[in-house]
Amino acid sequence: MSNKLVDEVRKESQETLRHWIESCTRSGKVSRNTIAMGVVVINHLKHKCPASRDEVISPGGEVKGARSGLGTILAVNEIPATYLKEVTTRQGHQDGQKLFEALHWGAKLAGLRDKDKESILNDLLAPLLSEANSWFKKQSLKLQVDRRQTPATWIHIIIENAKDRSGGVVEQHLVGAKLERRFRGATVPNYPAHAGDKQTSREGDFKIAKTVYHVTASPNRNVLQKCAGNIRIGLSPFLLVPEEQINKSRVLAQDEGIGQQLTILSIEDFLSLNIMELAIEEDRDFFSVLKEIVQIYNRRLDEVETDLSLQIQLS
Repeated sequence: MSNKLVDEVRKESQETLRHWIESCTRSGKVSRNTIAMGVVVINHLKHKCPASRDEVISPGGEVKGARSGLGTILAVNEIPATYLKEVTTRQGHQDGQKLFEALHWGAKLAGLRDKDKESILNDLLAPLLSEANSWFKKQSLKLQVDRRQTPATWIHIIIENAKDRSGGVVEQHLVGAKLERRFRGATVPNYPAHAGDKQTSREGDFKIAKTVYHVTASPNRNVLQKCAGNIRIGLSPFLLVPEEQINKSRVLAQDEGIGQQLTILSIEDFLSLNIMELAIEEDRDFFSVLKEIVQIYNRRLDEVETDLSLQIQLS
């Protein structure tokens, strides 16, 4: 095949990938699931091109290798395993199948010399690897706080700075860190923030004795129904939300008929009151207690989450 034809296939393949990425962009972002799936698809075509549907798509509609083999595929492309433990979402597999179809299962690469085919596939990998590596380069939440301000103000600053990136992750792990620091004799579970209660058979995000804590940045009817379920079986639920969501939470609680049985607190108040109590009990300043809770938060985040750009640095 002439160099001109090779260049045409290269250009067409790159355009196909670009359109695929655009089609998979949701709310201005391309998920890590989708990027990892793209790497898996290119990896399949490196091994066999063209590939038949039965060879790369399971009877259940999943892209083969996107679960058990993902770690190896990412490692081969020098992407740390922490980028993704596995592609779990149905949307990710749909995105992968869509890329196979857009590339015609590799049919247009089939007649190329091996070195040309490998060169084109490497060019397709490049933007995917760049996107993955850029994720690791994200800066953690570096915040400067005024020691003269109140602990509630400090917590509000953290939540506000994390708002566009957190999706509830920061809020949940801050509460978990606070509970771990406050109840040192208790076991405070640590789950990924987006592992739903129903999926993990949990009553809420945290349970200590008969008290259940639900943490959310955006209260909705589902979480209020979970609180109602707690009440029905004799548990005492706490709903913890950002200060700006308190009124909405109270209205939802009233609508659900549990307004007098559910404790609703702002995350700012919940954490700051404990910071002050611990500082007084231990004869320490407020900021040193906050820093200790943040250290616990960073450690808990590292244990179960993959997006470590949500770690907090205070100065």
